[in-house]
Amino acid sequence: MKNLIVYAHPNTGSLNHFFKQIITENLEKSGQEVIVRDLNAINFNPVLSLADMKGQRVGEIAGEVKIEQDFIAWADRIVFIYPIWWTGMPAIMKGYIDRVFSYGFAYRYDQGIQKGLLTGKKAIIINSHGKSNAEYESIGMDKALALTSDIGIFNYCGLEIQKHFYFDKADRVSDENVSGWSNQIKEVFQEKVLCV
Repeated sequence: MKNLIVYAHPNTGSLNHFFKQIITENLEKSGQEVIVRDLNAINFNPVLSLADMKGQRVGEIAGEVKIEQDFIAWADRIVFIYPIWWTGMPAIMKGYIDRVFSYGFAYRYDQGIQKGLLTGKKAIIINSHGKSNAEYESIGMDKALALTSDIGIFNYCGLEIQKHFYFDKADRVSDENVSGWSNQIKEVFQEKVLCV
């Protein structure tokens, strides 16, 4: 299986970076192909420009965007790893979605009906956040995140979400939590390897 990891966190000492390393190592050990796109390390430009917008409608794509689209086209499964900041994606990940998941590549309209173009590809999303899951559930933020990212972006473009992890209280994490989360990640990737 061909796996693309799209990762957004500037700190190489972060929990998200640790998750990226665990996933990469486990996929490689299982003999799967893995490409990692560390958006901060490659200095991805997240700003959707007027030129980008005009180009999308006529199939003219910036070179740096075409590179990312080629990686997505290559992949059977895309793993998105990023923290939840201010109840959403970091700006660099949102900008990646804005620019790379463009009209004509990730979706289009046929006679006014929206069609996702990334069908047949699977996705796993891994998020960390500072609030507790209970706090998110009590205010409906868990449902809001699922609506805006899972349905509003990933499903909209045709991706089949295999799993969405929300690892909470990440700013005061214990070794026990990290160990438990690592095992959850390893288990789901082992399950998905067997199911593909």
